[in-house]
Amino acid sequence: MKTIAWFARNGVAANLLMAIVIVGGLMTIRSVKVEVFPEFDLDLVTVTVPYLGAAPEEVEESVCVRIEEAVEGLDGIKKVTSVASEGVGVVTIQMNLGADARRVVDDIKAQVDAISTFPEETEKPIITELTNRRKALKVAVAGDVDEKTLRRLAEQVRDDLVQIPEISLVELAVARPYEISIEVPEAQLRRYGLTFDQVAAAVRRSSLDLPGGSLRTTAGEILLRSKGQAYRGRDFEKLVLLTRGDGTRLLLGDVARVVDGFAETDQSARFDGKPATLVEVYRSGEQSALAISDAVRAYVAKSRLPAGVELTIWQDASDVLRSRLDLLLRNGRNGFILVFLTLAIFLRFRLAIWVSLGLVMAFLGAIWLMPLLGVSINLISLFAFILVLGIVVDDAIVVGENVYTEQHSSGDGLGGAIRGTREVSLPVVFAVLTSVAAFLPMLGVPGTTGKVMGVVPLIVIPCLLWSLVESLWILPHHLSHWRPRPQAAPHGRHYWRRFQGGFANGLQYFIHSIYKPTLAWALEWRYLTAAVALATLLLTTGLVGMGALRFIFFPEVESDFVSVALTMPPGTPAAVTAQAVAQLERAA
Repeated sequence: MKTIAWFARNGVAANLLMAIVIVGGLMTIRSVKVEVFPEFDLDLVTVTVPYLGAAPEEVEESVCVRIEEAVEGLDGIKKVTSVASEGVGVVTIQMNLGADARRVVDDIKAQVDAISTFPEETEKPIITELTNRRKALKVAVAGDVDEKTLRRLAEQVRDDLVQIPEISLVELAVARPYEISIEVPEAQLRRYGLTFDQVAAAVRRSSLDLPGGSLRTTAGEILLRSKGQAYRGRDFEKLVLLTRGDGTRLLLGDVARVVDGFAETDQSARFDGKPATLVEVYRSGEQSALAISDAVRAYVAKSRLPAGVELTIWQDASDVLRSRLDLLLRNGRNGFILVFLTLAIFLRFRLAIWVSLGLVMAFLGAIWLMPLLGVSINLISLFAFILVLGIVVDDAIVVGENVYTEQHSSGDGLGGAIRGTREVSLPVVFAVLTSVAAFLPMLGVPGTTGKVMGVVPLIVIPCLLWSLVESLWILPHHLSHWRPRPQAAPHGRHYWRRFQGGFANGLQYFIHSIYKPTLAWALEWRYLTAAVALATLLLTTGLVGMGALRFIFFPEVESDFVSVALTMPPGTPAAVTAQAVAQLERAA
């Protein structure tokens, strides 16, 4: 109660507090991380072991089962699932909530590396801790050109995008990896008296870079290095397999066929009916999804590629974020106008202005605290702002209306502001605290759902608390300058007062003629009133229990994309699958 009076009498303190919050929010809003969806750890670890040429049954017995046995019983592991496919086994390990992820990953790595019974044909296990890394957008590089040209242009686009300051993480997708294959015919081996192992050993021995130590001279130290690593097909063709007694040399190109191309996989991509490679752009660190989208669009607009090749932005996730931002700004503007007009019509302009500005201060105060709370601007936090938009000024409206009534009845501006605020301070505080208590349990929701839902209270609660601060400590001073005015003549510049008086009289008529008689009747027939309330509660509970009110955890929302997944029987030739996909393309 003392702080209410102190702030009401000390305008400098009240205005300084408001200025600090507003300036802090305005200065922070440009540095808050902007992302489409909040990023967090998924508490999942995957162990991937390539076993080329093996059937799923072999992968299961030789890889998946042995990994499951190795990690079984480790502290911090909740569940282990595995998928055995042709040529690869993937084991997914789910960690317990609250487990030390780094320690669990290290334990898994130690156990998997200690497995000595993997088949010799398996490659080194790949252990990855999964995160919900989000793509900002994709750039489709499409055109009727050969695969090498398309890959080279996609790599050029990737390298150009990485050079942009706003972007740091770009990857190629649905692009076959480069591969140099060495095909050695049996007839050639017999012709030159070689074995396959001799050819493999010669390639392994010749294609490498080796440090050769150092040579000390009077001019200084010279580092020696033998550079013989082959990187292209023609480099491999020049590798020496053997040197004959007469000095002639047998090269790899004389014996084998070296193919400098791509890995023999069946993956391919088409965009708008043309061969394509996708360049995926990710958001990382404190980068802004909106800034990344703007930078990529600017690059695509000014890029110059060979004739027949086009760049197209695809699945830009920032479009959803821009839509949600536009919705927040539009709702905020409309809410501000409605609150201002309602208060201006029924009360007075000064009250309408200061109560409406309380909405701005509450939002900026929450934005000021977002970096401290680890919250970014994303779809969930923007939803929280939209959610709290309708309740954040309730306490200021209650305080302002009571101050208005007290000042008109006493004729004292400062005293009326203090007494009016004190009278409703206790119910206002508890009204805000009950709303805070309603959102507080969302911080304790476990799992991935809790990491998403936990963003909502971290926005709603600061907004409500800053609104409480504004209504009890700042608003009373701004309303304390009220002075009683003499009755004005009903003409000229006082038309607004006549217009406002009509609404005020209508509200008074509703209160005294409709609301008060209804309230008196409900109080007189209190048992009937309680019975109606109880019957409504029972009816609602019955409807829920009978299933008349459907419950779903997340509502189904129509997507902006239509996707088709085509599953063919195992062993189906790639050409048959390609024909089916082409049929889908023509239908689309």
